[in-house]
Amino acid sequence: MTIDCRTDPPGSLRHVLRIGPHTLVADMPFEAGGDDGGPSSHDLFDASLAACMAQTAVMYARLHQLSLERVLLHVERDASREREGTYALNVTVGFEGDLSVDQRARMLQIIDRCPVHKLMTVRTIEIRTVAA
Repeated sequence: MTIDCRTDPPGSLRHVLRIGPHTLVADMPFEAGGDDGGPSSHDLFDASLAACMAQTAVMYARLHQLSLERVLLHVERDASREREGTYALNVTVGFEGDLSVDQRARMLQIIDRCPVHKLMTVRTIEIRTVAA
């Protein structure tokens, strides 16, 4: 899998990302000098956690034949200490469906083990940048 990213229009903070057959737009808010034409890179980072947690819950429910109808996640970012090395994401999760209290508790445990959560919290990520 590859991601291609291109400034568009030239000189702006707006970027078009192509991920396989999908196209996303990233930009910065007006107050940061962008045109607010899409989510910021931080927003996309945070959204990847929300999507992974929700998908993990649905896959777990399918595997165990649980009556999960919908997952609702709300992510709030606290980047106030990012420069000191702490980036906090507070996640509130809701599960719709005919689930017992124990099943809901287990789902909360499971989604904290989603692959993106692991990448963000317990894995070493190596990034190598080279000139084209």
